Amino acid sequence: MAITKTILIFIVAGLCEIGGGYLVWLTIKDGKSPWLAVLGSAVLILYGFVATMQTSNFARVYATYGGFFIMLSFLWAYKFDNFIPDKFDLIGVAIVLIGVAIIYFAPRS
Repeated sequence: MAITKTILIFIVAGLCEIGGGYLVWLTIKDGKSPWLAVLGSAVLILYGFVATMQTSNFARVYATYGGFFIMLSFLWAYKFDNFIPDKFDLIGVAIVLIGVAIIYFAPRS
């Protein structure tokens, strides 16, 4: 159960950071309403609080989150920008996720 909770927190944090950043992106790059940037900024602030829900130390949380961020960025782009990751993108994501699993979940003495 602890692993599931940890992974869910990483996913929620990623959605907050990517979603908030995307709303700001739409305002600046696509000329959308400035209110989207305000909302995006609020969601980015929320991300900072969600990340603190993890039980490990700052270094491991943020290093591991980086791997989730990479994976979620590709999923977000696939869903919202019709971006199709190629096999090298997918291989890279798999390598990163294996790496962060070792960083975060490896037993330590």
